[in-house]
Amino acid sequence: MANHKSALKRIRRNEAVRLRNKYQHKTMRNALRKLRAEEDKKAAETLFPTVVGMIDRLAKRNIIHDNKAANLKSKLAKHVAAL
Repeated sequence: MANHKSALKRIRRNEAVRLRNKYQHKTMRNALRKLRAEEDKKAAETLFPTVVGMIDRLAKRNIIHDNKAANLKSKLAKHVAAL
C-alpha cells in the first residue's frame, strides 16, 4: 500500500487515465470495424477521414504505437480504394 499522499493520488490518476485510454481505444476499434464492414464507397469515403483522425489522435497520445497507426491507415486506404 502506498505511504505517501502523492503516491495515493498517482494511483487514482493512473486508473482514471487507464479508463480513458481504454474507452478511446475501444471507440477507435469499433469505428474501424464499422468502416471495414461498409459496402458503399461513398459512405466509406466520408467515414475514412474521421477514422484516420481517431487513429492519429491515439498515436499522438501514445495509446497506440506510431507504426501501428501507419499500418492501420495504409490498410484502410487500400480497402476504401478497392470498394
